[in-house]
Amino acid sequence: MAGTDEDTVAAAEDALYVLTAVLLTPAKFPSVLGDDYVEACAALGLPPLADGYGLVLGQDGDGARWTVVIDDASLVAVAVASWDCGMEYDLSPDERTVVTALPGWPLAVAVAAPGVPAPHDPGPESADQPALTPPDTAVWGPAQRRLGADEIASQWARWREQIDDADFPAPDGGPGAGNGAPENGADRGRASVAGEGPPAGAADQADAADGAGGTDRADAADRAGDAGQAGTTDRAGTSEQGDAPGRDDAGLPGHSGVRRVLAEARAYIDTPPPLGRVRSSFATGDARTLRADGPGWSLVARTDDIAFILLDEEPGEVLPVGRGPSLPGLLEALDKMAVRPS
Repeated sequence: MAGTDEDTVAAAEDALYVLTAVLLTPAKFPSVLGDDYVEACAALGLPPLADGYGLVLGQDGDGARWTVVIDDASLVAVAVASWDCGMEYDLSPDERTVVTALPGWPLAVAVAAPGVPAPHDPGPESADQPALTPPDTAVWGPAQRRLGADEIASQWARWREQIDDADFPAPDGGPGAGNGAPENGADRGRASVAGEGPPAGAADQADAADGAGGTDRADAADRAGDAGQAGTTDRAGTSEQGDAPGRDDAGLPGHSGVRRVLAEARAYIDTPPPLGRVRSSFATGDARTLRADGPGWSLVARTDDIAFILLDEEPGEVLPVGRGPSLPGLLEALDKMAVRPS
């Protein structure tokens, strides 16, 4: 057991009304909880098992919020896939798979069980630890930065169409030539991930908001995507060298934050980071969607296209990185060492 005793587990399992569920595995975890799988597990007080967990979020008969952790991740994967397809699925974990029951919810859930009191944290008599609460995304910070990266990964086409490849200058200073443009950019192609508040389109939030409670997950994702586009600006394509017209704090041409992120991402190839910090998932055609995170940054890319970078120190900004001569090799190397869904 982790963080609770057998009596608490039994109390949480008794008449638990399942609202939704999410995976907590090296390849897919609520990124709002951390930059990697190990960090996300630590946020819940769980050891990072290789096969991962399933998180079942629901309410007991008194309306109290509980998160039941099970070690049968495949069961949760089937349930989530069914709900995503608009199919009903009765998620009823076998008690032998229950690892622990944690008071509260680690993610925001927009639905509630019918016929029971409104969602609330369990009383101290029912739990022996503070209730889990979703990370604060009211202001820009690591959690909101990762949610913004989730939004870009899930709505790649919407974000990509805002970037004109001609905004990436060629080596002679002229317009770039599509995906062949180098990684340096003009100060004309940035985008804002959100004008006010958190990027509502983040995949983890959409997963937690819907599910077995009967909400239409596809409609929610569309609404979230529209919200994530609000306030979009048209600023600069950036790069490994950075924003060509500007200079960084050291007086050198370019964007120091982008250079730092690409350097740290390259370092992952020689020194593997914590499990789940670099992930690869399906994209269109033969391409893969890459997601990498590090201290203060998130990167989203397609292996056959450009990359986007978000930084803690640049609230709401999305920095495009042109294809250039070195980005393809970096993305290929990251894809080879990335964790993939089984």
